[in-house]
Amino acid sequence: MTGPSSLAVAGAAADHRTLTMSLFALFVLATLGITLWAGRRTRTATDFYAGGRVFSGLQNGLAISGDYMSAASFLGIAGAIALAGYDGFLYSIGFLVAWLVALLLIAEPLRNSGRYTMADVLAFRMRQRPVRTAAGISTIVVSLFYLLAQMVGAGSLVALLLGVHGEAAQRWTVVAVGALMVLYVTVGGMKGTTWVQIVKAVLLILGAGLMTVLVLARYDFDLSSLLGAAAQASGKGSAFLAPGLKYGVSGTSRLDFVSLALALVLGTAGLPHVLVRFYTVPTARTARTSVLWAIGIIGVFYLMTLVLGFGAAALVGSRTVKASNAAGNTAAPLLAQQLGGGAGSTGGAVLLAVISAVAFATILAVVAGLTLASSASFAHDLYASVIRRGRVTEREEVRSAKLAAVAIGAVAIGLSIYAEKLNTAALVALAFAVAASANLPTLLYSLFWRRFTTSGAVWSIYGGLVSAVLLVVFSPVVSGSAAALFPHTDFHWFPLENPGLVSIPVGFLAGWLGTLYSPEPADPAKYAELEVRSLTGIGAH
Repeated sequence: MTGPSSLAVAGAAADHRTLTMSLFALFVLATLGITLWAGRRTRTATDFYAGGRVFSGLQNGLAISGDYMSAASFLGIAGAIALAGYDGFLYSIGFLVAWLVALLLIAEPLRNSGRYTMADVLAFRMRQRPVRTAAGISTIVVSLFYLLAQMVGAGSLVALLLGVHGEAAQRWTVVAVGALMVLYVTVGGMKGTTWVQIVKAVLLILGAGLMTVLVLARYDFDLSSLLGAAAQASGKGSAFLAPGLKYGVSGTSRLDFVSLALALVLGTAGLPHVLVRFYTVPTARTARTSVLWAIGIIGVFYLMTLVLGFGAAALVGSRTVKASNAAGNTAAPLLAQQLGGGAGSTGGAVLLAVISAVAFATILAVVAGLTLASSASFAHDLYASVIRRGRVTEREEVRSAKLAAVAIGAVAIGLSIYAEKLNTAALVALAFAVAASANLPTLLYSLFWRRFTTSGAVWSIYGGLVSAVLLVVFSPVVSGSAAALFPHTDFHWFPLENPGLVSIPVGFLAGWLGTLYSPEPADPAKYAELEVRSLTGIGAH
């Protein structure tokens, strides 16, 4: 027989769930409103691909931050720190340092040399069709890897928020996220996506800042006390605060750390959805200013992930985090609930709702940016330049981009269903590895090597892309472990979880060999024109 007390508890839980869902829905409706507003102002291809090139350095810096501070940053890194301590914080360091490469080598030359996509730069002094084909394929593959992380984060988050369990509920969540991201891209284009990213970046900084202050307040703003409590609650003692808990167990794990570091530091400058952000500003100087703003905003955020991760370990407990989600993706929301007063309290329900809604807005903004970058590459590079050979109107090109967004969304949904057990930060690290292997070598060679040829560009992209993807397929990420995509089979032979240590040198080497044995020489006049444009901005769009 059901007693009055159990009925009261059930009623309170229902009230909290209603409150949580109401706040959650409010955030989603607000972002949809922004998208519809921007969609009415999207009329040309420049509006759809580059937001009309009207954003300031601060606005684009916030948008870049919104694009970059993804589910991996907020959910994945907090979870990685909560479970692996010091070694989990290595993700934050890698993600932040990577921006120096983008600032020093890529931002200004890319803005001056391209129009809408990365392939505009690569094909400037090469034969258009083979280079645009390779660049388009690479962009789509990298974006799909990144999309997996966001979808997995969304599934874990909403399952916690709604209190639902089981694979079916998480799969429907992934489908809903996919539908929303397609709507964002097809309706709002780059303008809508950019404003959603700006709003989301502000909300994420405010939300993470509030949690950081609340965590530190529990320990009288003494970071040493927080770290000591986290080490004690983790069950691993002082090892939790020292290097090696995850990446120092064996020689293989140490190599995995080196591979991860290479991928994180070099991958940012090759991420398509980050690169296209440089085209949304009017000048190269503004592009560089936007990167400086992004470094400052992202740097503050990643310092806060240190407090959030160790705070989750200390206040929630590593075992509780792992029991909720084996990869740790729910550490930040669980910490928010605990800071608000714990499960069942009104304060806990409110803070959980706010932080979950911010995280969900984070996911929606990032998946919209990724989908836009990949669909734009398909429409502008593959459809307009390769399939139609330039004989296409702006209206047809934008329509093909919208159809591509639907197709890419469907593929991302299908793949995400099998990746729910993986940590979002680890999934993003794979995307960074593919980007650093295929895109970065080709970009650097194109911008700075006079002898670089079409064959070198094609070899570099395909060499880095194929080696990275093959090594991932035959790594412990896909098979051979309990947390793999296919845990009940084992066909892995590559021992590292991240392929960057091997695939990044392969990408550079392939570009060098392709150029060395190229049947056609480089065009010195075209390189001179690219060099002048990239350095001065003369002739830039």
